[in-house]
Amino acid sequence: MQTGQFGTTPQERYLEDYVTGDVHEFGPVTITEAQIVQFGRQFDPQLFHTDPDGARQSVYGGLIASGWHTCGLFMRLFVEHYLPERASLGSPGVDELRWIKPVRPGDDLTLRVTVHKVKPSRSKPDRGVLFSFCEMLNQDHEVVATMMAMNLIRYRDRD
Repeated sequence: MQTGQFGTTPQERYLEDYVTGDVHEFGPVTITEAQIVQFGRQFDPQLFHTDPDGARQSVYGGLIASGWHTCGLFMRLFVEHYLPERASLGSPGVDELRWIKPVRPGDDLTLRVTVHKVKPSRSKPDRGVLFSFCEMLNQDHEVVATMMAMNLIRYRDRD
């Protein structure tokens, strides 16, 4: 699913293809209990991420995904559908990362991205910074996570 139209594929996309205010949606991706437990055991070994029985006794009343796992799913959709394939130059980071609502086994997550701002570089005219407000939503359209992403992106045919 995608709302908003780039008019270009990720392979053909450059910074000038991002229009401030445009909203794009990608997904859904389903998260399973096995994925939550596997990620939790490897990267965030807290009881409510790793043990379905123990998690029932926690404040969450059941197993929930690590926020970092949710970020990983966000990144997969962001890279596959939103970022330009050739023009992406990496990221200096994200701001305002928030985990709003627990993600549970069986949730279908959709990424909604709003182009917040495009800022040309003052020192390197071939690129700029793309600011994107990102929200992960569950199948009930509830926001489960938000962040402001910053990406360095090249312009088309500028040297």
